[in-house]
Formats: sequence, C-alpha cells, structure tokens
Amino acid sequence: MTDVIRVLVADDHDLVREGLKAALRGHEEFSVIGEARDGEEAVREAERLAPDIVVMDIRMPGLSGIEACRELRARRPEIGVLMLTSYADDKAVMASLVAGASGFLLKDVQTAGLLDAIRTVGHGGKVLDETSSAAVIEQVRNGRILTEEDRIASQLTERELSILELITDGLTNREIGERLYLSEKTVKHHVSDILGKLGLGRRVEAAAFAMRRAANRIGD
Repeated sequence: MTDVIRVLVADDHDLVREGLKAALRGHEEFSVIGEARDGEEAVREAERLAPDIVVMDIRMPGLSGIEACRELRARRPEIGVLMLTSYADDKAVMASLVAGASGFLLKDVQTAGLLDAIRTVGHGGKVLDETSSAAVIEQVRNGRILTEEDRIASQLTERELSILELITDGLTNREIGERLYLSEKTVKHHVSDILGKLGLGRRVEAAAFAMRRAANRIGD
C-alpha cells in the first residue's frame, strides 16, 4: 500500500457520492480513484481499480452493499470495505461484518470521524460506529464476529444449547435425559422449544443447523 489511501466511493445517490468526495478533497493522504452507483458496479470497479478501501452504502439497488462486500472480499480480500448506512441496526452491523467489512458507520458521522474511519480501514484496521450495541462492540473487541447462525442460536438457553449439542451427536431423547439427568418428557419439551426458536420442523434439521454453525464460526 502507498502512503496515499486510494478510495472507491459506492452509493446510489449522487449527492452522497459528491458529499463523500468533497469530504476527501483537499486531504493529500486520500485519493478518490473511482465511484459506483450500485453493488455490481462497485465490485466491478474495485476489481479494475484495486483501491485500498471501498466506502460503500449498505442499501443499493440490485446487489446490496452487504452482498457486494461479500463478493468483493471473496475476490479481493486485500481491499478494505467501510459500510455506511442511515440507520443504526445491529443486524445490519453483524451482516456487514460477517460479509467481511472492516468498518460500519452512520451517514450522519462528522467529517473528522469519517476521515479517521477511512484512514483506519485504509491501513488495515477496523472501526465501528459508537451507536452500535454493547454486544456487537464486545464481539468486535474479542476478535470474533457472530455469524447468522450464532445470532439465531442466541435465543437458546444454556440447557437448550447443551441438548442441541447432544442432538447433533445423534443421541435420542432418552439418552439425552440420562446424560443430563432429565426425564424423557422434559427433554422432548426442550427439543420442541429448540425447534420452535430455530424455526425448524425436525431434529435432523436442528443437527444440520448446529453443524453449519460450528463450520461457519469466525475467529475461533
């Protein structure tokens, strides 16, 4: 990476793109080398221009910013992505980070904060808007980002997580009850609750969910 941070701006609103370019103009450490109006163009231009960072809107027509981030990071993992949005939404934060984004900011951020974030991500760091929830911030500080499966599984109690693990091991309700000193009827009730919380219909689907969650964990 050169001393100058090369930036690609991606947003479907002309005024936002012009505002971002204006914020960077006059700062010699930044160079806006291109722009995009949707997710497909963002991926295409990023591959062509090889910027240090793409500053990208989350909500764009066609390929969303999150989808574009995922595709871009798969193709060019060395390119940092800073996601911008108008609304604070922990689900969007998590989805962005799981997609590979290095940062997440609200569009009402002060210019100094925006420049600091671009500088940080442009040099390989990570940033997160201060309005994001404590739970999200804690995950980032610990160097581990929740996957979508983690988010869904967070609805389960510790007991239910233990039972889910034993379901994955192929144990029957009776065997689970013996292992956890519970009646078979109680285990059956827990299994029903687990399936309901996960939005699944069969225990084999719950086992598949648990294995998929384990395979997709990031940073463990």
